[in-house]
Amino acid sequence: MANSRLAKLGTYLRPHWRTCTVGILALLIVNALGVYIPLLIRNIIDTLQVTFSFGQVIQYVVLIFVLSSVMWVIRMISRVALFGVGRQVEFDLKQKIFEHLLRLEPSYFAANTAGDLINRATSDVDNIRRLLGFAVLSIANTIFAYALTLPVMLAISVQLTLAAIAVYPVMMFLVQLFSDRLRKEQQQVQEELSTVSELIQEDMSGIALIKIYAQEQNERRAFRHKNQQLLDANLKLAKTRNTLFPLVSGLAYVSLLILLWLGSGQLIAGTLSVGDFIALILYVERLVFPTALLGFTITAYQRGEVSIDRIESILTVSPKIQDTNESITLAQHVRGELIARNLSFTYPGSTIPALKEISFKITPGETVAVVGPIGAGKSTLANAIPRLLDIEPGKLFLDGNDITQIKLQDLRSAIAYVPQDSFLFSTTIKNNIRYGDPLSEQTEVEYSAKQAQIHPEILNFPQQYKTIVGERGITLSGGQRQRTALARALLVDAPVLILDDALSSVDNQTATKILNNLSRGTQRKTVVFISHQMSAAATADRIFVMNQGQIVQTGTHAELLQQPGLYRTLWNQHQMKELLQ
Repeated sequence: MANSRLAKLGTYLRPHWRTCTVGILALLIVNALGVYIPLLIRNIIDTLQVTFSFGQVIQYVVLIFVLSSVMWVIRMISRVALFGVGRQVEFDLKQKIFEHLLRLEPSYFAANTAGDLINRATSDVDNIRRLLGFAVLSIANTIFAYALTLPVMLAISVQLTLAAIAVYPVMMFLVQLFSDRLRKEQQQVQEELSTVSELIQEDMSGIALIKIYAQEQNERRAFRHKNQQLLDANLKLAKTRNTLFPLVSGLAYVSLLILLWLGSGQLIAGTLSVGDFIALILYVERLVFPTALLGFTITAYQRGEVSIDRIESILTVSPKIQDTNESITLAQHVRGELIARNLSFTYPGSTIPALKEISFKITPGETVAVVGPIGAGKSTLANAIPRLLDIEPGKLFLDGNDITQIKLQDLRSAIAYVPQDSFLFSTTIKNNIRYGDPLSEQTEVEYSAKQAQIHPEILNFPQQYKTIVGERGITLSGGQRQRTALARALLVDAPVLILDDALSSVDNQTATKILNNLSRGTQRKTVVFISHQMSAAATADRIFVMNQGQIVQTGTHAELLQQPGLYRTLWNQHQMKELLQ
């Protein structure tokens, strides 16, 4: 598992290996200068003990100042390069996650909350950015520091060097001891953070409902509980970190104390020169910082490991619905013929089919209404036609082509679909209507709005078509949202139009006008109109009556009224409601 995470880090870094190499080479030069300067100081001290000259002191001070300045500049280059790589990887990952999410089918988002996905694309990506910036710099710096410093220390005094670094194995043991614990606690923090993000996102989306039912206190209490769990997880992680890091830092400074203790004895005995003693102190001091920094590096790595797993759990999900090498391109002119042959579909985790061996043929330009009780499978059928569901091959056809073999871009360009939830973006009405064709002219936008029976109401808005509709179209009524969404679908002028209860908030008279507009003209669309509005459905060319995943009746309004069955029952219920209103 650890190797696979390191391999993933390598994959993230590979596109930026040149910049990373520059940063690491700069660190190598910095550490080489860091090893040379103490040797220079040693030589200066030993030289001045023999012949002292104020001029020589000034010369040495200037030389050390110049070398230190060069070292500082090169260190800045290394930091800019490596931290820049971290930022670039952050950009790449966010782009990759977003593009991958766009390829996944709607069922994935039904099983994974928006708050959790947002947290993974922000907080977890940020953790990887820190790992590939700070941690890579720290690890490379530590490796170079030890690789270049220890040989020089051993050359000065093997005994003092070994004594000074004797505590480091204990330090490594402590790090290993706390490693798994840190990873688990970091994972718990990330999961609790996702839970809090989910609750915030959900409550912000449902703020109107919270206020309608006066549930502010309950939501406040729920958030306090989730926030407390996040606090507890953070405090637990902080406790572990604040136990480990002082121990690591303390052991690092113990090595300096050992050197002072043993080195002073050799200095007095004359077996060690003052210059060598000062150089050893400077070298041990050089190793203290990267060693003490090891704790922070471990934290960054633990966070990065957890975040890699959480991000890869998104990126490794393969879209169930995607093009293959055998996918075909639709003809330039799509007639809009729809055929189903024993179409069945069962939702994952369910044992009851939502669709049971449905068969039908809808001719080009025909308007077909689909009616039935709630849960009859109407919306499942609507989702199957544009292949939002992973249906079996050889069951559903557009112009004689199996929809599972058609390129998704071609298939969905030929179908305009208005779902039950009339989602609008937080932008102008004009931009919402022309979302499917952003370059559409104002006249085209207005024509679609007129077909959807929303144009007169838009003209009454203060900014008309430039009116901002707010998040999810909150400033519009339900009927206005639905008709705006319908205008959006009509603008793309697809040969097939599916309305999945998309006029439920529109009165029967307006809904009937809209259907009549769609059924007129020489370039009629194939319309599949799913609705509980029986008056509007009655105007369709044909009506499919669904119940328990099957089409139980088919015919015109007049034909179905002559037959005993579900349609007559639904119509009588509709008539009764009309009388009571």
